[in-house]
Amino acid sequence: MSLDFGLPPRLGQLAFHGPLSDARARRLVGRVSAAGPRTVLDIGCGWGELLLRVLDVSPGATGVGVDIAGDDLARGRAIAEERGLGERVVFVEESARGTTRDPADLVLCLGSSQALSAAAPPLATVEALRALRGLVTSGGRVVLGEGFWQRAPTEGELAGMWPGARADEYLSLGDLVDAAIDAGFRPLWVETASEEEWEEFESGYRSGVEEWLAAHPDHPSAAETRAKVDAQRSTWLRGYRNVLGLAYLTLIPVG
Repeated sequence: MSLDFGLPPRLGQLAFHGPLSDARARRLVGRVSAAGPRTVLDIGCGWGELLLRVLDVSPGATGVGVDIAGDDLARGRAIAEERGLGERVVFVEESARGTTRDPADLVLCLGSSQALSAAAPPLATVEALRALRGLVTSGGRVVLGEGFWQRAPTEGELAGMWPGARADEYLSLGDLVDAAIDAGFRPLWVETASEEEWEEFESGYRSGVEEWLAAHPDHPSAAETRAKVDAQRSTWLRGYRNVLGLAYLTLIPVG
């Protein structure tokens, strides 16, 4: 959305829809592009920033981004055209659950494992890993961005999170990597978002709306918007801050 329409902006301050810094993204892109992918599939792509960065350094490679958020997909198409990548990428508005798309040399799934499974977490993570195993070519790569508990949350922290938050909702990092191995992968690289990356993401997630609220305190939608953004911030500061982690696993299929 745009301030031109008198409404709060959405995620305009973010390059990635997750705690991923430019520095980590550059390293990750360099690592996976070194394998020479010709096809790239991004599950739950949003506006596909990482997908586009991979294509930018992988001459001749083509990509498909799949998501159900039409506004994000439109943003991705516009960015692709600006970067001269419009002929090499397609953004498709569809569900990834049970997808029949052909396996790709590189599959990205950043914070979107729920797009591949209807199960409740953490079983959804396990089922998503199995689905990803079937979506990658032999010798290809999968990059999974997935939440994990850095430590067991307290009852007070769970109460401060999203409604219905559970202590068994996420795996530990060790169990997450084991689940990837059980699904038929070997972990080439295991890394986790830093506290600084989380702070950049969480603040950037709300920054545009906060600026809008400061400039439009009497707008008809200000009270509702203010309550929503205050609740979002509270779940982070009083709930999952330094408890919920985000792992970036670079995986290679076995066999």
